[in-house]
Amino acid sequence: MKKWLTGLAAIMMTFTLAACSKTVATTSGGKITESEYYDSMKKTSSGKQQLQQMILNKVLEGNYGKKVSDKKVDKQFNAAKKQYGSSFNSVLQQSGFTKSSYKDQLRSSLLLQEAVKANTKISNKDLKKQWKSYQPKVTVAHILLKNNDDGKKQAQTVIDSLNKDGSYKNFKALAKKYSTDDQTKNNGGKLPAFDNTDTSLVGGFKKAAFKLDQGKFTTEPVKTSYGYHVIYSIKNPGKGKMSDHKAELKKQILNSKMQDQTYMQKIISKELKHGKVNIKDNDLKDILADYIGTDSKSSNSAK
Repeated sequence: MKKWLTGLAAIMMTFTLAACSKTVATTSGGKITESEYYDSMKKTSSGKQQLQQMILNKVLEGNYGKKVSDKKVDKQFNAAKKQYGSSFNSVLQQSGFTKSSYKDQLRSSLLLQEAVKANTKISNKDLKKQWKSYQPKVTVAHILLKNNDDGKKQAQTVIDSLNKDGSYKNFKALAKKYSTDDQTKNNGGKLPAFDNTDTSLVGGFKKAAFKLDQGKFTTEPVKTSYGYHVIYSIKNPGKGKMSDHKAELKKQILNSKMQDQTYMQKIISKELKHGKVNIKDNDLKDILADYIGTDSKSSNSAK
């Protein structure tokens, strides 16, 4: 979250768009008025980005505001708060957000999600393609050993012990004794649940984890750039049938679309073109040129 919060912080700077001459600050050399501040800010890239974001938010609010409740915003906010725990406030501060402005950003993101959903057609062919890589959320624990011959030998020692007693109780004891992952070793090596869309874990690790039946462990050390792992499957519901996971597949496809800059450019362009936007300031008349000037016809998977 921290990485993308930092990127978004620049466009969330607050400034007053006003035509009046209310004094913002006074100095020994004279005063600074709101109009002077506005004239200065509208010439900066951050000021223009802020206005673009405000215009887009207004358009999306008009079209999809009823679909984004405060409850949905709070749910995402609380999930992030839980994920970062005691460091949550410092992460917000380092990223240039207050709790209020972060909630505003979450709302903007949810509005954009609704726009993508409304403008994207998902065919059965799309679902079948996503199904090939789909994996339901699994929960595993791991024991990480060093990335050398000694680490590989220790991994085999752990596996030999599990071959005698394959219980999670024994795995937790082995994790505490052998694992070099200080963040998980005292919690039995348990990791947060993940599915095929997870980007925090390396591919080799995920592939091995998805293959494990619930209650089973890897019988050979799993090699990654971090070292050697022994993985234990705590929960794996199994892939099942595609018909049982259509909602999840659609969600994954839509999330993938939101990571596609070209696709998102087309969606935003379409929304702005139909948003009846009228720029009153001649100096800013071309502020939406990058979007309005883009061909609104999207790929064959969009409406």
